[in-house]
Amino acid sequence: KGMDYLEKDEETERYKLGMQVFALSRAMEETFSIIKIAMPYMQELANITNERVYLAIPHEGEVVYLEATYPAESVNLMRSILGERAEMHCTGIGKAMLANLSEEEISAYLQKKLTVYTDHTDPVQLKAELEATRQRGYAIDDMEHEFGVKCVAMPIFDKTHKLYAAISVSGLAVHFTDRQIQEWALLIKKYVAKIENRLS
Repeated sequence: KGMDYLEKDEETERYKLGMQVFALSRAMEETFSIIKIAMPYMQELANITNERVYLAIPHEGEVVYLEATYPAESVNLMRSILGERAEMHCTGIGKAMLANLSEEEISAYLQKKLTVYTDHTDPVQLKAELEATRQRGYAIDDMEHEFGVKCVAMPIFDKTHKLYAAISVSGLAVHFTDRQIQEWALLIKKYVAKIENRLS
């Protein structure tokens, strides 16, 4: 009630669904819409790169994962990740989103105490890393969240060029040479364009 999920009709003294419910259902509809649009492209990406592909949205300064696809021969690894969360500063998908928030949102995030997961996590360098991410158009997780795992990620924008989500290719660090990262970034860019073209 205090969160506007219910509203009381003063005349009948009965409760009805509040605007918050409709806002929530709209948000859920949009979330499942991007999953439906992105999934076929994510599967293609997973098959081409032979790595895992993740889709996530930003929510209250965190990454919320919506879906993952796996290479055709790795279907035994498949599991649902819907609703799993991670911090933005130490994941490629998070940095891809964080770098494209407003200056105010970025400043507020940088003032938080950031968790260090591995010796590759460097909160002091984060501002410079976000600037580099914006310049090149994609983010890199250089074993900052989990040792031995790297990823390349890119933001997804809606028709008004507002940040909508992000997508990443993730796998064993040994597969992610500098050259391979650049090649996959170009590939991800093509698939992001396909997804963005289908967003309403």
